[in-house]
Amino acid sequence: MIRKLRGTVVSDKMDKTVVVAVSSLKDHPIYRKKYKVTAKFAAHDDTGGCRVGDLVEIAETRPLSRTKRFRVERKISQTEIEV
Repeated sequence: MIRKLRGTVVSDKMDKTVVVAVSSLKDHPIYRKKYKVTAKFAAHDDTGGCRVGDLVEIAETRPLSRTKRFRVERKISQTEIEV
């Protein structure tokens, strides 16, 4: 089973690599309150079309480098940044 995650691009400064922040809610084991946990993953973006703020879906793949274990599956939505 291939793990697929959905997150927001937080950095696109590298060549063919984007950093994606994936947020999820967890329950505290004692207090039963929900809290947000954010994990950052380096993902391979072959086309170079992802920009900061875009919502993307990433899929797990074989190790592509020291930090990259995911690739960008598809871009769900993009943000329009005014210059």
